[in-house]
Amino acid sequence: MEKKYSPQDIENKHYTIWEKKGYFKPCGKGKPFSIVMPPPNVTGVLHMGHALDHTLQDVLARYMRLKGRKVLWLPGTDHAGIATQNVVEKHLQSEGKTRADLGREAFIKRVWEWKESCGQTITNQIRRLGDSVDWSRERFTMDDGCQDAVLEAFVSLYESGLIYRGKYIINWCPRCTTALSDVEVEHEDTKSKLWECRYEGSGFEGVVVATTRPETMFGDTAVAVHPDDKRYQSYIGKTVRIPETERWIPIIADTHVDPEFGTGAVKVTPAHDPNDFEIGKRHDLEFKLVMDETAQMNQEVPKAYQGLDRYDCRKKLLTALQESGELVQTKDHDNKVGHCHRCHTVVEPYLSNQWFVSMKTLAKPAIEAVKRGDIKISPKRWEKLYLDWMENIRDWCISRQIWWGHQIPVWYCACEPDTPIVGRSAPTSCPKCKGTSLIQDEDVLDTWFSSALWPFSTLGWPNANSQDLKTFFPTSVLITGYDIMTFWVSRMIVMGLNQMKEVPFEEVYIHGLIRDITGKKMSKSLGNAIDPLKLIDQYGADALRFSLASSATMGGQDIRYSSEKTESARNFANKIWNASRYILMGLETHEGVIENIPEREQLSVADRWILSEFYTALEIVSKAYQDYNFALVSDTIWHFTWDLFCDWYLEMSKLHKEESLPVLIHVLMNILKLLHPLMPFVTEEIWQRFMATGKIGFERSDALILAEWPKENPGWIDTQTNDQIKCITDLIREIRNIRAKYQNSPRKECRIMCVAPQPSDQSAIKIGEDYIKALAHVSCIRIEKELKNKPVNHASFISGSIQGYIDLEGLIDPKDEIKRLTKDLKKIQVALMGLEKKLGNNQFLSQAPKDIVKGVKQKRDDLKGEAAHLLSQIQRLKNSK
Repeated sequence: MEKKYSPQDIENKHYTIWEKKGYFKPCGKGKPFSIVMPPPNVTGVLHMGHALDHTLQDVLARYMRLKGRKVLWLPGTDHAGIATQNVVEKHLQSEGKTRADLGREAFIKRVWEWKESCGQTITNQIRRLGDSVDWSRERFTMDDGCQDAVLEAFVSLYESGLIYRGKYIINWCPRCTTALSDVEVEHEDTKSKLWECRYEGSGFEGVVVATTRPETMFGDTAVAVHPDDKRYQSYIGKTVRIPETERWIPIIADTHVDPEFGTGAVKVTPAHDPNDFEIGKRHDLEFKLVMDETAQMNQEVPKAYQGLDRYDCRKKLLTALQESGELVQTKDHDNKVGHCHRCHTVVEPYLSNQWFVSMKTLAKPAIEAVKRGDIKISPKRWEKLYLDWMENIRDWCISRQIWWGHQIPVWYCACEPDTPIVGRSAPTSCPKCKGTSLIQDEDVLDTWFSSALWPFSTLGWPNANSQDLKTFFPTSVLITGYDIMTFWVSRMIVMGLNQMKEVPFEEVYIHGLIRDITGKKMSKSLGNAIDPLKLIDQYGADALRFSLASSATMGGQDIRYSSEKTESARNFANKIWNASRYILMGLETHEGVIENIPEREQLSVADRWILSEFYTALEIVSKAYQDYNFALVSDTIWHFTWDLFCDWYLEMSKLHKEESLPVLIHVLMNILKLLHPLMPFVTEEIWQRFMATGKIGFERSDALILAEWPKENPGWIDTQTNDQIKCITDLIREIRNIRAKYQNSPRKECRIMCVAPQPSDQSAIKIGEDYIKALAHVSCIRIEKELKNKPVNHASFISGSIQGYIDLEGLIDPKDEIKRLTKDLKKIQVALMGLEKKLGNNQFLSQAPKDIVKGVKQKRDDLKGEAAHLLSQIQRLKNSK
């Protein structure tokens, strides 16, 4: 093996072999285990959120594969309607064209061409990360199978009365010129204004109305007050004039009005506000749109404002109101303003004809499924978010005014232009007039509609005879971030129960989001986004995967990412590589094949200890994998491999190399299995190097990815042996620390005395005498039950209940040591003088917080103790001359 592990040399090699040989296909003989990949946008590139999400899924898939399960991890991408259309439209703009110039058919063809040429970027990047997905089953939300699924779902919901078309207030993005569902709107706290404007009265002084959106007043069709508000009871039924117009509107009473908000009188704009929409329906008001689809003022407003952008209109109108005296007051106002989650444009509530899914009926079984435990959500705290959302759900607006996506399977005939014709195939004639001039609805479905069918559309539905559907549905687990609980998770549960009459997955594991080291969300605009591909180039995919998994705690908290953690993981990979290289050299010179571990009686205490620690770690790791506690998995493997196996056992095994080789090999090969789900590349490379020797008789699999997970064996767990080795290693560590303190050459042997009153400690020291002598460079160990004659010139230490003494005779030069100690003493004395001065200052004692004063006193007392100890050492060295 090369001296240094180079991930660039092996990652592509192994991934190509795995994919080519079909190792990612379901080939286990055990119970099926299936995951569908949350489909990344076809427009996208791998970001840190993907890297975390895919790492955790792959860790679980590889673990289950090693456990013998029949694993299917199904990949795919999302057509991402609005996002993809925006990308292609930008390309057209650079050519001086618009989609209108091409027409719908040519534009869609252009998008498909772009998808075929550029859409594989993210899937190739996913390969770099090491995802063990079955690429032969790769899906796309607009492939033929998904198109069939979308058609069936839409028609069946329509036939059940759960999809309808109506004119309602929806969220409208003027930039994307399309409707948005509630979950596609991001609400942000905004420092806004509350303007109070006077509406002139007919035969009375009028009323002052408070509004945050004065530009919509041209769409007012009433002013509303609370029926119990005594200030306005005499005004109900009278009329007022909208400023800057000659249009008069009534004052109405409605219990929705909050008398405490603003002046207690509010403008009612039914076509531009969801609450006003409901008031308008209750009072049979006119619905008056005053903006077009790009948020420019239309022909319904005074001529001076027509064609202006909504905010330009606001500015001009406020100036006019100020001049006319109708602007009474302006106040600061904190407001939550909705923004398009795609382009971040402020969303406009807008009256529009749209298609909706009736969610209340569909939500009930989805709520009960989680409450009954049919679906387990982990961590459990995310269950509340799910239930809160579902119990307060509104109807889902599923139509989008764009061209890229699943065109709504509805047609219209001129004989009844408002009557939809819906069917599982395109109609050839109108069922009423038999005419053939039918027009399909121009809108497309919300991207999340097809995504909601993902767990079963990807397995062959609506083909009931699909073998994949029979074998792998419901899927085993969904792994995703909490940011799409409402967008996606809830809708998949709804659709699964409605279409399949089953839950779409048995468990949902929700992880946190990746943030920068300060806790800020990563984004290009903030300049703190990190490209995971660059991290893979620098540290290797294994290092990135391990660092991300080790941060994924059971609580699902957000992760503050630091590249230092990935650097540490790379060092961990190098540690394993170097340990394996050392063991492999021993195996290559060994004659014969390594079979089973020798009987317990034939093993050294170090051999028995490392096996005990391994099987303890195996139990922890296996349970942690089952609990999705990826951080505990990582930490346990790291501690066992680095701290116990590499740092201690490898050194101990050198005392009896040949005898320990079977244990070394067994433990290393099992470490590779435990670590493989997290670090698949380096573990596979090491595994194959060992298997290539032909000397590993107890393993049958040439490829680690197809090996068997170690079987738990509590019989090897031996707490007494663990305690003995801990006693031995603690002693070695203390001796090494003192030698380092005295800057003594670690190769120079010393003599020690151990006062050990406990019989168990005495026994451990005797058992470990050879290890202590070899690893701490000790020539003689004296064991006493109680202190009798300690060395004149010594350094002492405490390890558990053992008091230890190192004879310094011949190890140090007393003169040099006195100089060093005297120098340290002077530093402490200077520090003490400063502390005494501070504690002698009455102003400090009276004004400083008590805990600060207490801390200074404690530090002084500690330094006094150190100074006394140094003086004692100096005096002892002087006496020994």
